[in-house]
Amino acid sequence: MALNQDHFYANLIINKLKLSKLLLKKNLFAAVPDDWSVIITDIKSSTNAVDSGLHEEVNLIATGSIVTVLNIAFKAGILVPFFFGGDGATFIVPSSIVDVAMKALLKYRANTLTNFKLELRAGIVTVKEIYKQGHSLKIARFNSGETFSIPIVLGDGLDYAEKIIKGEDYLLSGHESAEEEIDLTGMQCRWDKIQPPEHSEEVVTLIAIVQDFNKQAEVFSKIIHHLDQIYGSPEKRKPISIPKLVFRTSFNNLGREMRHQLGKIKWLELVKNWFVNMYAFVYFRTDSGQKYLRQLVEMSDTLVMDGRINTVITGTEKQRLALEQALQRMENAGEISFGIYVSGESVMSCYVRDFEDEHIHFVDGADGGYTKAAGVLKQKLKAKLV
Repeated sequence: MALNQDHFYANLIINKLKLSKLLLKKNLFAAVPDDWSVIITDIKSSTNAVDSGLHEEVNLIATGSIVTVLNIAFKAGILVPFFFGGDGATFIVPSSIVDVAMKALLKYRANTLTNFKLELRAGIVTVKEIYKQGHSLKIARFNSGETFSIPIVLGDGLDYAEKIIKGEDYLLSGHESAEEEIDLTGMQCRWDKIQPPEHSEEVVTLIAIVQDFNKQAEVFSKIIHHLDQIYGSPEKRKPISIPKLVFRTSFNNLGREMRHQLGKIKWLELVKNWFVNMYAFVYFRTDSGQKYLRQLVEMSDTLVMDGRINTVITGTEKQRLALEQALQRMENAGEISFGIYVSGESVMSCYVRDFEDEHIHFVDGADGGYTKAAGVLKQKLKAKLV
């Protein structure tokens, strides 16, 4: 009789050693069970949408896809690894919730098309199929703060799944759209654009991939080491700081969030949310509110490792130029390809289940940082094929 693998990820040890060292300890990475599946959401033509000034809508839709799946997993008592990508997300989920998650995402896809005229792709590839095609998918949990841990993936399994799902000949999963309303409880996008912390000048969004997956761990360790050497500890390069947080209270912003969640504006609900927002100004001055803000900075998701390195960092122009030189040397040596986008601010969307310790904050460079960095990377990869 097969073991129930629902809690495979939750049962992994949370590693507290430095990330550059963890990546080199392959024995600390576990193969994802083959009865799990990879789900990927992605906004079609997101580059055009970002260039048209819809970067906030793009972030909002990506965040909503994460909240949709995480609320399903939470109700089932299951912890699932997920990865925010600016214009979409990736999830690795067990078989027990895969059908309900896909149904909800297809309903969310339809709502997004109706409300925002943006098409969200939602696709699925089983881990069994990934292995069958000769690809690997290993995962570890990394402690990136006192209470916050993130998944770290090695292998080319997610890269393979993404190519399948984004391919022109990919067929929809065959799941019916959910009939009931999607649960987007906890989704909040109420912070204004965030300026870099004091003594920092800019926000850098970086995406890096390896040329040889057999050397992935060593090469990624080298990149993380460069980040540590040039920018200092992960805490020092976080683009989010409490003094620079500005809470948005306008009806326009609340209305956009509500239209995203409910598909329409409910004026009574909107006024109620506005009053709740006004109370937030008082709350953030209390001891509990100050604790929440400290946790918010810690729980801001600024590093995503899904077989690539995706990170949003802050620092000076001098530091960025030093990083670009180091990465360029690695690119010239055939180790990596990378894309960088520089902006003056970062943006943040949030999933707040409660204000005590159940909240996560998704960070992107302003004006579609991840999408723009991915565009730079795609151009480089195209040029190599010519």
